[in-house]
Amino acid sequence: MEQPAASEHNTESPTIILGVRTDADFRLRVESLSGEKVMQCYQCGECTAGCPMAFAMDLMPNQVLRMVQLGVSKPVLESSTIWLCAGCETCAARCPRLVSLSKIMDALRQIALSEGKARERNVARFHKIFIDAVARDGRVHEVGMLARYKMAARDLFSDMGLGLRMFLKGKLKLMPDKIKGVDEVRRLIRDTTETPPHPSPKRGGSAAPPPSRRGLGGG
Repeated sequence: MEQPAASEHNTESPTIILGVRTDADFRLRVESLSGEKVMQCYQCGECTAGCPMAFAMDLMPNQVLRMVQLGVSKPVLESSTIWLCAGCETCAARCPRLVSLSKIMDALRQIALSEGKARERNVARFHKIFIDAVARDGRVHEVGMLARYKMAARDLFSDMGLGLRMFLKGKLKLMPDKIKGVDEVRRLIRDTTETPPHPSPKRGGSAAPPPSRRGLGGG
């Protein structure tokens, strides 16, 4: 028998939870950016049980989702967890409520960046440099991307030996490959990254419906 989802009602007035003042609009912002119905989660823990990165996280995936439900934004946005998510969708495949937690993690990263709360600075730098490289050349040029990342992270020599071995084996090219359709790639990136940092979802508005089992490999 299908179990009911968590209550859709959100507290209008701020509440103190875990010593943190709640944000009544935090869940709505996350739902607006991710297209996921956060309140569908009833904390079965399947996402945490199947997550291959849970061992390295400071907050477990189900804890992140519960805090989003409650509007406890500060610990979530300042956590390492949202930057360690690999986006493998194991959580979505296991979730009985069809909640894609990786999409929620992506929304949380966007909010953390817009508010200057990204804890894993080097992960955020790598994301930006990677996207910039694709926008510039249409695909990733490993040598150029890694050079920019190393300079931004101020970590020039930690992988020098590995990089030299890869170069000698012909795995790294000094010059980027030219591809067709670079303008289309740039437009795609622009259209998918220019998201307003503070969307204003209407209360009671619906997020995108959960995907069908077929879309997640089920019957």
